[in-house]
Amino acid sequence: MSILISIHPENPQDRYVKQVIEALNSGGVIAYPTDSGYALGCTLGNKNGLEKIRQIRELDKHHHFTLMMRDLSHVGEYAKLDNASFRLMKKILPGAYTFILEGTRGVPNRLLHTKRKTIGLRISHHRVVQAILDGLDEPLMSVSLILGDAEFYNAWDVEDSVGNAVEIVVDAGHCPPEPTTVIDLSGEHAVVARLGAGSVELLR
Repeated sequence: MSILISIHPENPQDRYVKQVIEALNSGGVIAYPTDSGYALGCTLGNKNGLEKIRQIRELDKHHHFTLMMRDLSHVGEYAKLDNASFRLMKKILPGAYTFILEGTRGVPNRLLHTKRKTIGLRISHHRVVQAILDGLDEPLMSVSLILGDAEFYNAWDVEDSVGNAVEIVVDAGHCPPEPTTVIDLSGEHAVVARLGAGSVELLR
């Protein structure tokens, strides 16, 4: 059974954030709120955690996994991008966007799209996410928490649905489930692959 940890959404308490980080570093999977709904996360090297997330979400090998990053300072370690792509990301991040980019050798092959060798990248402006990443010092392997037609607005609903499959459920208050806007930068031009919470007006 998971542990429910309540963290203030604007002023995350260090002791609770450290508890989440310790669980991640010990091989745990967490359910946590972002600026576009709840997500499931584990560390990059956590193979068992990845398989657990696959099972929870019933994902096939072609699903795009996402690296939730603290900022753009280390993006080149995980994704290949040109100057135009970097400028675009810098312009609109942090926010409710997922960028699809060609992965580098720094990304475990099991996280890359099987055929395209691409990876999703996110930088959330949610302060709890930022606090976790500040202490973790590496990206989180992350996917949105989507289970059939269910929508998750709060931690109690999340705990009822996945509490037996994750180590920690983070409660930071109301969390609208609208998905991110997905922008594919793996080709010659930026392509909006999915409209979501992030405004496409900022792409112009």
